[in-house]
Amino acid sequence: MALDALLLPFQFGFMQKAFFMGVIIAVPAALLSCFLVVKGWALMGDAVSHAVLPGVVLAYVLGAPLIIGAFVAGMICALATGYLTQNSRIKPDTVMGVVFSGMFGIGIVIYIAIDSALHLDHILFGNILGVGQDDMIMALVISAVVSFGLMIKSKDLLLYSFDAIQARTAGLSVGLLHYGLLAAMTLTVIATLSATGLILAIGLMIAPGAIAFLLVRRFSVMMLVAVAVAVSAMGLGIYSSFFFDSAPAPTIVLVFSLMFMAAFIAKVFRQSRAETAS
Repeated sequence: MALDALLLPFQFGFMQKAFFMGVIIAVPAALLSCFLVVKGWALMGDAVSHAVLPGVVLAYVLGAPLIIGAFVAGMICALATGYLTQNSRIKPDTVMGVVFSGMFGIGIVIYIAIDSALHLDHILFGNILGVGQDDMIMALVISAVVSFGLMIKSKDLLLYSFDAIQARTAGLSVGLLHYGLLAAMTLTVIATLSATGLILAIGLMIAPGAIAFLLVRRFSVMMLVAVAVAVSAMGLGIYSSFFFDSAPAPTIVLVFSLMFMAAFIAKVFRQSRAETAS
């Protein structure tokens, strides 16, 4: 009887879709998070995730695919941030804060100004329990493209993330790597749009890499650990939300937070033992 209760979530079609969707978006987000953590682009991920809102709303108004509007808005945010950083004395984190908050504000204003049947809470917080077949196919395609691109260019992106000057000296196209990473980030945000929403997408794109960074030292192993962490957290978060009657997206982020705390404590304990032994 107890086993039947534990397996109950897997008997519902909407839960099965949610688990499948979670695995789909976990892989590219985890791989990307490794590069963002090493590069120090956590705030950039936050900026892009918020900046796609006006693109989504405008695409809905114009009757265009939401993915196109989100991608265009995300790339505009990334390009604007890069231009302002290179042509002003303002620090990058300040520029990103101004750009993403401004675009997010524009999106809210446009949404309020129009008479729309588009549910803002689904955009902001996601609705992984209500994903449709089209959402899953789009996420699967984006996941495959982003994951394949990151794996193929992993060595070049790693060098660029650690030292852009050294990457340029080695003959790599730094500009192509820069905007390629931004495009991968924007596409990943779009893939997670229907599942975790804009606000919580940043947690999915940063937490797996941050946790793996605490646990391992080799980057190749870090990527594998990040994927395992992301898939586990997605599954556990969705599973737990069923019994706690909570929203899946914030539950998933809460699981990530607990895993990060556990990884941090484990690292401190490991360092303490090493110092004692020495």
